[in-house]
Amino acid sequence: MNKLSAYKREWFSNIRGDILSGIVVALALIPEAIGFSVIAGVDPKIGLFASVAIACVSAIAGGRPGMISAATAATAVLMGSLVREHGLQYLFAATILMGILQMIAGMLKLGRLMRFVSRSVMTGFVNSLAILIFMAQLPELIGMPQTTYVMIAAALLIIYLFPYVTKVIPSPLVAIAVLTAATVGLGLDVRTVSDLGELPTSLPVFTVPQVPLTFETLQIIFPYSIGLAAVGLLESLLTAQIVDDLTDTQSNKNTECYGQGAANIASALIGGMGGCAMIGQSGINIASGGRGRLSTFVAGAFLLILLLVLDDILRVVPMAALVAIMIMVSIGTFSWRSILDIRRNPPSSSLVMLATVVTVVATHDLSKGVLVGVLLSGVFFAGKVAKLFHVRSSLDAEAGIRTYLVDGQVFFASAESFSAAFDFEEQVTSVVIDVTDAHFWDITAVGALDKVVLKYRRRGIGVDVRGLNEASANMLERFALHDKGDAALVSTGSH
Repeated sequence: MNKLSAYKREWFSNIRGDILSGIVVALALIPEAIGFSVIAGVDPKIGLFASVAIACVSAIAGGRPGMISAATAATAVLMGSLVREHGLQYLFAATILMGILQMIAGMLKLGRLMRFVSRSVMTGFVNSLAILIFMAQLPELIGMPQTTYVMIAAALLIIYLFPYVTKVIPSPLVAIAVLTAATVGLGLDVRTVSDLGELPTSLPVFTVPQVPLTFETLQIIFPYSIGLAAVGLLESLLTAQIVDDLTDTQSNKNTECYGQGAANIASALIGGMGGCAMIGQSGINIASGGRGRLSTFVAGAFLLILLLVLDDILRVVPMAALVAIMIMVSIGTFSWRSILDIRRNPPSSSLVMLATVVTVVATHDLSKGVLVGVLLSGVFFAGKVAKLFHVRSSLDAEAGIRTYLVDGQVFFASAESFSAAFDFEEQVTSVVIDVTDAHFWDITAVGALDKVVLKYRRRGIGVDVRGLNEASANMLERFALHDKGDAALVSTGSH
């Protein structure tokens, strides 16, 4: 019952704010959906219907209220070659399989992988997205009549100053209304939504992809589907984390995997392409007062109304108004504090952030940037942990026993230091390796211990390994070579 009450609150606790913000987002989705359709090599209606389906279904089944999901560039760039080589029906089939794979990811609780994405990678992800959002507006900014620049400036003034008058109506919606009225009333010759491409004139229809149900078909679509599923989940889960931070609330990442999967399946079944969460439109939604599931649903539903009922009004909305909104999103998304933090933060953290930004901007591929950032974070973390590793020793000259006290984590990054800490030329009768304050993590660490023990034995020096904790002892029992057939040489303790 508590879950049902919470779900109802996510729908109806902010009705006015969610409806108004959803209307703003619906308008902002149009140029993006059409542009992403062009990237994928399909008709504009494919991207527009996808945005309707993905927004509505993710609102119901997703795990992050207030987050906007629709057709995106991150997924569109992976579709072009499939459409060119095999046709549109194979895209629909690949999108259904993409959704199935995402739902499987939810079952496997892969949302937990977000814990391995560091704050530096998140900051780099946000900054690179802000830059890409602004770069996407350049075609509407370069080589345009002066009237366009005046309208963009006017829209930005309305967006930033109108909240001082009232916050009852979202300022981006006011900017769209004022600039549309000015365009029609003054007969201004500026680019409008109608210049982007042909808009759909009828409702989408349910359709099953017309492809052969054969293993050959699976071979064709599976590589695309797994790439689409991975990129879609990566961007969605990162965006969910950002919305969590913006709203100071928590989302269910595994439920979001289910929601994204269901949304993409629904999109393909009405003739749409695959998509995922959108940080730009999610930012617009949050900035316009949207917080609940209703805002996402209204964005999808009102987009369909715009396309089929209010299309005459939609066609005359000036692109300058939508560009101004996206510039606002770009400015608001960028973490300006991170520029100052470059000098304040540890060099490794700053390098991870910058590497993420550079990779994403250079490749226009969010997944590659995040992958580079996560790998660098792992390398730097391993280096830091390796530096905490120490080996001290003492000699009982009378008994001829050298005791080595190992302190820290023994794994692939510290294994070499572990091996180098022992003096194999010293004339002693036996060696004690005390690992009470150490932990052996991987087979590289086990191999290093094997190397040390076997090297001493070849010199006729006895070795006693003491203080292994239970996990390390299990690791050695499974993978070590030095104690096979002579278990007495390794004495196990605990701590």
